[in-house]
Amino acid sequence: MIVCPNCNHQNPEGATQCEACYTPLPATTACPNCGATIQTDASFCGQCGFNLKASAPTGIGSTSAPNAFPDVPDLIPPDPLIVPDPVSVSSQLPDAEENPTVPPEPTSASVIPATIVSQPDNVPEESTAPPTPSINQPQVASTNPPPPPIASAGNAKTQLQVPSAHLLHVQTNMQIELPQNLSVVHIGKLNDQIPPDIDVSGFPNSEIVSRIHADIRVEGDAYYIEDVGSSNGTYINHTPLASGNRHRLRTGDRISLGKGDKVTFLFHGS
Repeated sequence: MIVCPNCNHQNPEGATQCEACYTPLPATTACPNCGATIQTDASFCGQCGFNLKASAPTGIGSTSAPNAFPDVPDLIPPDPLIVPDPVSVSSQLPDAEENPTVPPEPTSASVIPATIVSQPDNVPEESTAPPTPSINQPQVASTNPPPPPIASAGNAKTQLQVPSAHLLHVQTNMQIELPQNLSVVHIGKLNDQIPPDIDVSGFPNSEIVSRIHADIRVEGDAYYIEDVGSSNGTYINHTPLASGNRHRLRTGDRISLGKGDKVTFLFHGS
């Protein structure tokens, strides 16, 4: 494949003009080291890294290779800007035996005892329900994560968008949807070799259309049309499309099957 330098479109081998933006493509050649396809003005091979601009060694008895790099001396590490001060470990924490009056700090594993609030003395004796003590329990964080939010049905409809396109027949103002499940859409009339996906037999002046006339190829969200050897040719915006070449369709392109602009379609893509 030849990548266009203007729009990065991948063109087939041997193409001299970009299919998407019509920019002239650079000439290519083969790498003398690995045989990969490279541009003639490249300095290095993108496949094996061979230096295409290197010259042969001029010295007698020289053993250096064309792609060898000069020896680079080892770098001397610089001195640190600030010398760190030594840290005394013994001065960080006081000894527990020297300070017996200092209580140990509580850890995360210690539990706060519950505080029971006593009831008043004037509770009536005929009350059958025992008083419930008020206990201040420590709050424990829940380990169960909250449930994920449920996506609304309205947003789910706009997540996937399937590209679609259709052809509008100019002479009858009839709209023809392109099949979304086909990567190649055949245009022509009924035959025993390649049955057409779009049959133009019922349209006026269909006698100028060949049985196997043109194909529309779908690649991602792009649509390409090519003439497959018709008798009267295929015209894009009144310009003849050479057999073997293909044209990327854009909304508003005028497709004429045969001469005289008698069987014409307008392309509309989404």
